[in-house]
Amino acid sequence: MNFGLVSPSYVIPFPCHMDLQSTEEGLPISRTVGRVGCFSKQDQLQVLNCDDRKVGVSPLLATGPLKESSVVKKRLEDEANLKFKVVRTLLIDNYDSYTYNVYQELSIINGVPPVVVRNDEWTWEYIQHQLYEENAFDNIVISPGPGSPACPADIGICLRLLLECKDIPILGVCLGHQALGYVNGAQVIHAPEPIHGRLSEIEHIGCGLFNGIPSGRNSGFKVVRYHSLIIDADSLPEELIPIAWTSSRDTLSFIESQESNVVLNGFGSHADQHVSVDYFPTNITTTCSWASKNSGGMEDEKIIMGIMHLVRPHYGVQFHPESVATSFGRKIFENFRKITEDYWLRSSPINERKVHSNAWMQVSHENRLFRKMSNGDMVTKKANGWNPFTMHSTVMLAHERIGARFLKLKWKKFNGLASQVGGTRNIFCQLFGNQKAENTFWLDSSSIEQSRARFSFMGGKGGPLWKQVTFKLLDQSDTTAEYGGNLLIEDAQGSLRSTYLKDGFLDFLDKELQSFHCEREDYEELPFDFCGGYIGFIGYNLKVECGVTSNRHKSSTPDASFFFVDNFIVVDHLYDDVYILSLHDICQPEGSTKQFQSCSTISWLEDTEKKLLDLKVSTTERFRKQTSPPIILASHDAGFLAEKSKDQYIKDVEKCLGFIKDGESYELCLTTQMRKRLEGIDCLGLYLNLREKNPAPYAAWLNFATESLCICCSSPERFLRLDRNGILEAKPIKGTIARGTTLEEDKMLKLRLQQSEKDQAENLMIVDLLRNDLARVCEPGSVNVPHLMEVESYATVHTLVSTIRGKKRANLSSVDCVRAAFPGGSMTGAPKLRSMELIDSLESSSRGIYSGCIGFFSYNRTFDLNIVIRTIVLHEGEASIGAGGAIVALSDPEEEYEEMILKTQAPMRTVAEYQNRSQSNES
Repeated sequence: MNFGLVSPSYVIPFPCHMDLQSTEEGLPISRTVGRVGCFSKQDQLQVLNCDDRKVGVSPLLATGPLKESSVVKKRLEDEANLKFKVVRTLLIDNYDSYTYNVYQELSIINGVPPVVVRNDEWTWEYIQHQLYEENAFDNIVISPGPGSPACPADIGICLRLLLECKDIPILGVCLGHQALGYVNGAQVIHAPEPIHGRLSEIEHIGCGLFNGIPSGRNSGFKVVRYHSLIIDADSLPEELIPIAWTSSRDTLSFIESQESNVVLNGFGSHADQHVSVDYFPTNITTTCSWASKNSGGMEDEKIIMGIMHLVRPHYGVQFHPESVATSFGRKIFENFRKITEDYWLRSSPINERKVHSNAWMQVSHENRLFRKMSNGDMVTKKANGWNPFTMHSTVMLAHERIGARFLKLKWKKFNGLASQVGGTRNIFCQLFGNQKAENTFWLDSSSIEQSRARFSFMGGKGGPLWKQVTFKLLDQSDTTAEYGGNLLIEDAQGSLRSTYLKDGFLDFLDKELQSFHCEREDYEELPFDFCGGYIGFIGYNLKVECGVTSNRHKSSTPDASFFFVDNFIVVDHLYDDVYILSLHDICQPEGSTKQFQSCSTISWLEDTEKKLLDLKVSTTERFRKQTSPPIILASHDAGFLAEKSKDQYIKDVEKCLGFIKDGESYELCLTTQMRKRLEGIDCLGLYLNLREKNPAPYAAWLNFATESLCICCSSPERFLRLDRNGILEAKPIKGTIARGTTLEEDKMLKLRLQQSEKDQAENLMIVDLLRNDLARVCEPGSVNVPHLMEVESYATVHTLVSTIRGKKRANLSSVDCVRAAFPGGSMTGAPKLRSMELIDSLESSSRGIYSGCIGFFSYNRTFDLNIVIRTIVLHEGEASIGAGGAIVALSDPEEEYEEMILKTQAPMRTVAEYQNRSQSNES
């Protein structure tokens, strides 16, 4: 960003509002229809839950304190029982990764989802029309976001809304709070220190926004903060009143707040302490005089956490009420709804109470994302009178019919067979390990402790439906917002055809999955979700199909590659059962093709059954388990060359800390790559060694022979899963520490990780980010966090893992869910879009497959994908290993480098040991 922070006072100058100033005459004022739950365009809207009673109140006042005549008061008393069914919110998204957490809260509280638009998506003229002519919204919420209110690119339309909309209730959160101060003349400065993912106790004056919420130290009111900038209390103009502040400069980690019995958002509610305060407290200026006129001492350490305008219904909070770890967050949004209702009852003449149809409220930002419409197109259409309220009421794409395929599944189960034939490893090696295991896959739950994973899926080149699809993005060096590329398809007979995908790979995959039709009875008795379909990977660069405008670096590997799997084996590790499954298309024309498919299915099932039952426990020498003492390696000791030296990596960490200090990001996941030439290596043998040394619940082997590409993955992290009940689940990992060499040391290191304020902050930020990503595609109120910051232990590391779940909206597809959340937030940082832009500027090459995901998309609309970490990618004779870590305000550059090296140890050691063993065997 191009704003400057002025030394030594670090003041961001207040701008000259030449283009923002308005006069009283120029301010549009609605004088015809009450806003809350009402619409003036009766021909466009249905009437739902309407209350036909009439209320008469005083006209809107653009400025000045609210005044009520005796007639108005009498009429208000007569309408005391009037109940507002819904409140309609315009939610301005400042390109943040927490906006949809606000969306979920408002959807529940308001009775209808808000409309979400980005801060540069609608012109002022169009917003003005919707607010003052269509009476489309009752209030406005301005989201958090990266950057500063002094930078037009960061804040967009928000300053004008705050300046012009004097008669509409507005709540600003974090960046929105700073914008409220800034537009009214306050200075925005650097905070004493950046605070991200940590909690503070809050004091407040008990105004309407904090009604029913306790105040002060040990009260239970603790909030999560994500900010580097603050409003300077000494610069507050008279019309801005401080209403909340930190009770001290001390911050708490999540664990510390738990020990203080903080009530989490969405996990319950604190008993209300009814602190009833008038809408505009009469003594408010003297109550808070310390904040704007403090004379030093202990109060200097307090930071403003909330403000309100003296005469306008405008409020701001610096903290994040929508965070999962903020107490009373939902209560704050409920209070803002009450403020909105009270304001319009006092201020607006209300004719007939009419309530709109809420269908159009679903037309929020993810609609534009899924439809792949550029912001420029949107603004142009709106400026020309295009109305989003006439759009289709869902956010689901109208998928093009490309030929429905009716799939039939046949399967057989063998109880307790896995251990009798030597286990999963032996099954794969004997049935699919010949000929270098070319064109094979193995989604390998090699670590099943603590019920982390239960099933493994394996197979090779299959029956008539088998195919391989490989996608490569076009070179984007000279373009932005383009995600077209070439798709190569190889079928079961070995024929190749290439096609250009203008709309990208995810659009292709979505249409493919939408074309499948099946009978639920075919698979409902199976205990797993994958019943045939696509298995493969999505590379990190496909972020350009998920909202990012461009890729700075082109990947040398394909950007996505999948097998369509029709014949495969499943191992149930819980019960030791083995399943064999085969798909065929029952919608083929009568004749030889259909008969061939049916015969092929039966033949494969019979043949595979025979192979399993004949399988011997013994294996060939090259697949025999061998052990050797672990060794600690530097990258050069294993023959790997690091893309960046230690000094350069540390400098990049320091740059990240600078971005965080200036409010450009809350957390940045910085990575690098280690590379080594590996000619003629036995890739499957290398993978078998990796899974032995570093077993993981979401491990994987993929071999794409035509691309000279093998992927040896030992990932412990799930990216996203959708089960057959429509439940989405993410399990981000943030926080990693090495295992100890003794039991006592191991316990000590585990406890250190648990109590680390830095690691807790990392994890909490990504949990809130994943809650946001799931909230974009889940039913309002369904997103929850059943497990927060639990320690999981693996062969080489302890990690902090959280679980986020939600109920997918019925009108969205599997690919819609992936598009809303990819790449996984644990590999980007937050806010996601800005963080990825900054990461691209620091990293020297494409991440390729690393940081993407591996897994399946089943024909029954389920999917399960990992995060590609702890992985060796073997491509055209070169091995690459990616590693990195999340940089937060508490990060130490030296320690970040050491953590990155720690994460490379398991795969690098595997390569070194396997090469040494191979050389010994040859000699």
